[in-house]
Amino acid sequence: MTTRLVVETREIDPVEDLLVYADPDDPVAWLRRGDGMVAAGDQHVITIRVPAGAGPLRAAMIADAWRDLASAAKIDDEVKLPGTGLVGFSTLTFDEGSARDAVLIVPATIIGRRDGRGWITRIRGAEDDAPADVAPREYGPHWAGTLGPGAQTPEGYQDSVRRAVAEITAGDYEKVVLARDLTGTVPVGSDLRRLVRALATGYPDTWTYSVDGFIGACPETLVTVQGGTVTARVLAGTIGRGADADADTAASAYLASSTKDLDEHEYAVQSLLASLRPHVRALAAADEPFILKLPNLFHLATDVEAELSNGASALDLVGVLHPTAAVGGTPTDLAVQAIRRLEPFDRGRYAGPVGWVDATGNGEWAVALRCAQFGGGAPDEDGTRTDTIPVTAYAGAGIVAGSDPETELLETRVKFRPIVDALA
Repeated sequence: MTTRLVVETREIDPVEDLLVYADPDDPVAWLRRGDGMVAAGDQHVITIRVPAGAGPLRAAMIADAWRDLASAAKIDDEVKLPGTGLVGFSTLTFDEGSARDAVLIVPATIIGRRDGRGWITRIRGAEDDAPADVAPREYGPHWAGTLGPGAQTPEGYQDSVRRAVAEITAGDYEKVVLARDLTGTVPVGSDLRRLVRALATGYPDTWTYSVDGFIGACPETLVTVQGGTVTARVLAGTIGRGADADADTAASAYLASSTKDLDEHEYAVQSLLASLRPHVRALAAADEPFILKLPNLFHLATDVEAELSNGASALDLVGVLHPTAAVGGTPTDLAVQAIRRLEPFDRGRYAGPVGWVDATGNGEWAVALRCAQFGGGAPDEDGTRTDTIPVTAYAGAGIVAGSDPETELLETRVKFRPIVDALA
């Protein structure tokens, strides 16, 4: 029997710092350019978890569960902005075979801000009492984490790149995105809102997200659905920023004319368009990519826009689009098989979809990059808790026929910088 939810959204004065209402130990947040939403407090009405081996595509399972929840909900929304009413926050795995759970969280209280307006949403079961009042919480003391080589060492990564280039040259596939990991710890009791705030402040044009201990800041939109309009941004092809203005100009010019990067980008764009076509009309994309400038690097970027034609929700499109060639490779199935062979770790949610969906199917979803997963470690052998929390960070690079192992390793170092700097 589907749980019947009662939802009430009311306008409030805009909150300047949304994160003061989030749970310090396990913040749930979605932020960009000062706007966004947080789960206020630590109460969740429903958490849907789908482990590996649970059945068909996990994104489809969560989409079906969400449709049932939304259709049965009684929603009183006086604000009617993107993100008001019934909202669920979700993070999915890159690979269906990952041991990490896919999850969708419906908080009891959500506080949001968009375009100068603020709101609070309270969600409860039909037979339950109203959620407890929430109050801002002061940030805990500053802390620092430590990160070092993970399962894929720098030398091992370059070896994997060489193997991938050999397979591409042999015609096994056209492109594969290979990642490496850094592992470490943070002290127990660390206020993780400080990490979220550091990412949101340092990289305001990215989607900064925190769901189920998975925290990051990604510039790549997987898909956004608002009122039937679908938008997406493809990022593929990367170079680090220069040390000064002249070096910056030279770097962006090199990226704009790099055959290797342009080919990699075109693979990603065509993959997205092919996946979207059965579900949309009036599909449009620029003929040439533009240069997206971030604080630490440049990306080749292409924006795509279309209109929904079959009533699909944002969560339905997530299942259709993931994994894109920008984070998996081309052809997708062969690239994912290569990732399983060449990466000596479980990616978990790295490069998977992360975002939110509302009761009408609108939502904003990013590709989970520039990220780290907190928690999930084992206790000491005697069963006692340790005084640290395990953390694993991820970064990757697209490998094509012209890829150089050392250059690709350097690209991952640049991509690690946002999460490494924020942890420090």
